[in-house]
Amino acid sequence: MSSNLIANRDFNIMIVEDEPILAMAMELNLKKMGLKVSGIATTANNAIVHAQNNYPDIAIIDINLNSKKTGIDVANYLWKSFNIPIIFLTSYYNDNILNQAMESEPYAYLIKPCRNEELKAAINTALHKHQYFFKNKKILNPKDNDFVYLENNIKYNKVLCELYLNDTIFKLTKNEKKLFEILTKDAGKVIGFDTIFNFIWRENVYDLSKLRSLIYRLKNKLGCNPFENYYEEGYKVKVIQKNE
Repeated sequence: MSSNLIANRDFNIMIVEDEPILAMAMELNLKKMGLKVSGIATTANNAIVHAQNNYPDIAIIDINLNSKKTGIDVANYLWKSFNIPIIFLTSYYNDNILNQAMESEPYAYLIKPCRNEELKAAINTALHKHQYFFKNKKILNPKDNDFVYLENNIKYNKVLCELYLNDTIFKLTKNEKKLFEILTKDAGKVIGFDTIFNFIWRENVYDLSKLRSLIYRLKNKLGCNPFENYYEEGYKVKVIQKNE
């Protein structure tokens, strides 16, 4: 099998660039490489919303977005929330910017204008490193007691805050991760509605409909219901023993 990941799989790429003409030119070039572009975001906030709704496989981000929030802020959020691999673009280079950028653990760093060959090589390198890293997590691997095993072949890694469905990582939003985190902290125990709500949204007065909507959307995404609702008490996860 070719080591060229672009040639072997379709990937959705998000472009975060505040100059629309440059963004559209990059989108055209990526499509010529056979890649799909999930969308273009011209602001940090739009990039975050797009990632929450579309879960791109990789993000190409301009560091300077000419706003209070920078491309580095976007990258930090994407990596910490969704483990989306990052390629940074910048018009200029200095050590201070590079040091800040490295904190979000990018897989590549390109100076604009970059050639198509450089961009293609950076994407291949980023995807290879990312797949290698997650494939080889098993080498470092999680102990069995790091996992909570649930019905419908679901398991949750409490250390890495990752959900697996049929042994494949299932992408979760930030709030979905928090929901599993609080419900698996003492797995099998009923957690009160107010405790769950406060943990996820950090608000003192809880809105039960907001919590129920989150759980309803997550059940639809999973295609099953890993939660139990205890009337006027709270929720718990449906825990099973590993050998069941």
